[in-house]
Amino acid sequence: MNELIPISTLNDFIFCPYSIYLHNVYMDTDEGNYHAKPQTRGRNAHQKIDNKQSSNSKDVIESLSVISQELGLYGKIDIYNQQTCSLVERKFQLKKIYRGQIYQLWAQYYCLIEMGYLVKSISFYEISTRKTMNLDIPTENDKLELIQFIESYRNYNPRDTIIVNFNKCFHCIYSNLCDKFDKENVFT
Repeated sequence: MNELIPISTLNDFIFCPYSIYLHNVYMDTDEGNYHAKPQTRGRNAHQKIDNKQSSNSKDVIESLSVISQELGLYGKIDIYNQQTCSLVERKFQLKKIYRGQIYQLWAQYYCLIEMGYLVKSISFYEISTRKTMNLDIPTENDKLELIQFIESYRNYNPRDTIIVNFNKCFHCIYSNLCDKFDKENVFT
């Protein structure tokens, strides 16, 4: 059986597969070595969810651990409202919704479904603007796309050639630690 993949790494993998490798190498070191202001701000904004303090409603489940044996994924959801059957992923700021973020939300959706929850709607909530961005429930084609993506994740080899994308690398929190890019990141 394949090892379970953390849902939180799906977006990172699309950004740069090598960043998953670097994260695993440096995860036991001081976060100050690689965390930039956006990650720190996001982590701080997420603390209310992690501590289950963002809602007083008995219908709201916060920071629920989820798993999908079918997809081989695990993680935590931010908010599931039992009354409205809605799944909400909170982000501090969303200038644009990237495919990897959508994959994360789809993965959370499929985990909840497999665990027996009814999910009628999925959305992102932007904390900084207090805006909700609704997404369509994933279709069978979307699920196949997610499965293919998970397979590419599973088959990744960090020794594979990395295509350096200056804009991505310049905005990568690991660029200062990366042997593929020789510039300081935008956060330095």
